Amino acid sequence: MAIDTSSTLTPSPAPPGDDRLSGRARLVLLVLCAAQFMVALDFSVLNVALPVLGKDLGMTQAGLQWAVTAFALPSGGFLLLFGRIADLFGRRRLFLTGLAVFGSASLIATFAWNQEVFLAGRALQGLGAAVIVPTGMSLLTTTFPEGPQRDRALGISGTLLSLGFTVGMVLGGVLTDTLGWRSTMGLLGGAAVLVLASAPGLLTESRHPGRQRLDIPGAVTVTGGLLAMIYALSTAAQRGFGHTDVLVSLVLGVALLAGFVVIESRADAPLVSLPMLKRRTVAWGNLGGLITFSMMSTVVFVLTLYLQEVLHLSSFRTGLVFGVQGLASVAAGMAAPKVIGRFGARRTLVGSLLAQGLFIGALLGLGTDSGVWLATAAVSVASMAHLGAIISYGLTVTSGVPDAEQGLATGLVTTTQQIGMTLGIPLLGVLATTGTDLFDGVRTVLGTGAAILVGTAVLVAAGLRGGSRDRGHAA
Repeated sequence: MAIDTSSTLTPSPAPPGDDRLSGRARLVLLVLCAAQFMVALDFSVLNVALPVLGKDLGMTQAGLQWAVTAFALPSGGFLLLFGRIADLFGRRRLFLTGLAVFGSASLIATFAWNQEVFLAGRALQGLGAAVIVPTGMSLLTTTFPEGPQRDRALGISGTLLSLGFTVGMVLGGVLTDTLGWRSTMGLLGGAAVLVLASAPGLLTESRHPGRQRLDIPGAVTVTGGLLAMIYALSTAAQRGFGHTDVLVSLVLGVALLAGFVVIESRADAPLVSLPMLKRRTVAWGNLGGLITFSMMSTVVFVLTLYLQEVLHLSSFRTGLVFGVQGLASVAAGMAAPKVIGRFGARRTLVGSLLAQGLFIGALLGLGTDSGVWLATAAVSVASMAHLGAIISYGLTVTSGVPDAEQGLATGLVTTTQQIGMTLGIPLLGVLATTGTDLFDGVRTVLGTGAAILVGTAVLVAAGLRGGSRDRGHAA
């Protein structure tokens, strides 16, 4: 792979087997992780502010749903496309562009004077996130060599990714109560400016110029298919799966994604290498990632309903529960690289999915008049297992992939992540809110989620069996 070293400020390599990072490598990691944390924060920081925002901008209940969907559509739909563009035309360049778009969009949303302008800002935020996430991850995996250094870097990145979602829920409530909902968007804009100011002097450009053609038919079909599927799943919770536009979007999404597979099998320079998708590590690793993200986001959603609507906890006390969860995630992120180093990424992925499912299942012991301590303990341990699954699935998918295709591999990883975070609540969370008894609905979601996680652990273990044992390389 040819590297354009427009900047000579590269991290100093460590001896093989050494996970110590140089001072400059730590700064590079800080910048890349700050960008990922910022995007994760955006997924949740606005949630508790939606009722206040709606009154201020005159949005209906259905309109409030678009405050979330307007971000989710482009952030999930364009990930694969931008991951591949970054491989071809420069990861650093695209990463900086994504930061600029995200920061500008956050300012538009901050100062929006009506709902149309606000939703446009949210959509542009999603587009910026679709650039930042795959390019940031591919910069990380190409900067830090495979081995202990990459394990440690991905461990820190995964920790901050999970923590960002939790911190967003707590911080969103505090900012909305003290400074108003606009401060949540202003925070994101300020964070983007800080990262954008720091990144150019630290990041080195990299690209794979050997194949400059972009698969346009593949890009159109996969992007259209993902957009249609995410739209359908995001709106099904509000309108139901029987609504016409949801059904049409589902059919269109399936048709476009099927067409994408046919196009890729015949393309000279495909957007997605089908042989890569046939790797056991890529297929089963991404399945594990999809399930861990979708189930954990759903559990956080229904536990918020349980704590506030069933136990009648205040927003502050609810935030404390998720604050403990965040601390547990930090601890797991610190420990995960050592666990993976001992047991391997594949075994860690399977064990993490299994543990996450078991401790979510423990939440079935919650009652209608008590359960705060059980909820805090069980969701914290489940979050630790979730963190182990995040890091190990990323390593499982990307290990052994050439640098020239890291953007593609990490694009698949992050597409799985974004779709998982979008998928779970519409599919399962709706079960908690459509019945007459919220508590029974919460228990149904928790039991279903636990069963799916345990079943996925079994499937992933069987799917990855027999491959090489070293750190989850493709067989």
